[in-house]
Amino acid sequence: VLWGPPGTGKTTLARIIAEHTGYAFHQISAVFSGVKDIRGAIDAARREREEHGRPAVLFVDEVHRFNKSQLDGFLPAVEDGTVTLIGATTENPSFELNAALLSRCRVYILKALDAEALRGLLDRALADEERGYGAWPVTIGDEELDLMAAAADGDARRALTFLELALETSRTAEAERVAVDRETVEAVVGGRVRRYDKAGDQHYDLISALHKAIRGSDPDGAVYWLTRMLDGGEDPLYLARRLVRIASEDVGNADPRALQVTLDARDAFDFLGSPEGELALAQAATYLAVAPKSNAAYTAYNEALADAREHGSLAVPPHIRNAPTRLMQELGYGEGYQYDHDHAGGVAADQTFLPQALAGRVYYRPTDRGLEGRFRERVRELQRRRGGGADS
Repeated sequence: VLWGPPGTGKTTLARIIAEHTGYAFHQISAVFSGVKDIRGAIDAARREREEHGRPAVLFVDEVHRFNKSQLDGFLPAVEDGTVTLIGATTENPSFELNAALLSRCRVYILKALDAEALRGLLDRALADEERGYGAWPVTIGDEELDLMAAAADGDARRALTFLELALETSRTAEAERVAVDRETVEAVVGGRVRRYDKAGDQHYDLISALHKAIRGSDPDGAVYWLTRMLDGGEDPLYLARRLVRIASEDVGNADPRALQVTLDARDAFDFLGSPEGELALAQAATYLAVAPKSNAAYTAYNEALADAREHGSLAVPPHIRNAPTRLMQELGYGEGYQYDHDHAGGVAADQTFLPQALAGRVYYRPTDRGLEGRFRERVRELQRRRGGGADS
């Protein structure tokens, strides 16, 4: 399974493998094919083997678009060696392919081509007289080629399309040479080119900058990095998800409204679409930046998770177990449980809710910032009522 973004050479690699090994090459696309087409391709590969003694590569483009039953159709032919299956996908195989087929495959990850590789591709296309433009008298500068390579965003097909459009647009019957200028290239690639790689270092650097600006309570930095990513073509819903995460991780109970603000921003974008919906994301980002901050809930979750993993499946204390049957009641389930609403302040003194091995453990430590300052006092009061000391 070749997994990678568009234009990284998945189909080309499959053809190279077949040519290098001497295998017959059969290709189908999951976009247009069904079970009948799968059977037809497998039968053709079987005949090739029986009549000519040639094994076959069956290349399946967009393999993630097949459903489970269709994917199961490949299993017998893969098992008995009738075909060497090569699937191409832009989606995560762990989620899109069924376990039975995936267990019989190896996954190779193809990364988006960098600007240097794309520039080399353009240079070869200009020099190749048979399949490219080597026979054309072309004048084009390094800056223009670099611009096309950057604008292609890792996609080789896109880079070659830019080159083709630029040459065809600049070609005239009167001129002896095809001269491509920067204005033509900018028009072909869609105007001003933004330096942003959605799958590379810039993506991670910019989202890190956005997160840290919000954490550092800088609304100007937050809206700038958000806008940079939107302007570079980042998926707005990805940014919406990150803002929701930040609302819980960095604002938390210091301002519980922050979580609702970010969810509302996501819904607003769904409702408005682009470009109107981006304003809701900017509003949410600036709100998060100026809101009081607390990572107490985030820290509590991580510490509880560490204990859950370290101590394994600790039993639920009998007094807080559910006891819907007589047998469970006879076994002591629910015995000794105190209904908190029947006690002063709604808290039953000396009643505990953690496993015995974790007795006294404190995970949630509210800060004194924002609304969480009131939570802090409430937690201290609850600890006093239950007979425990106040943890600062």
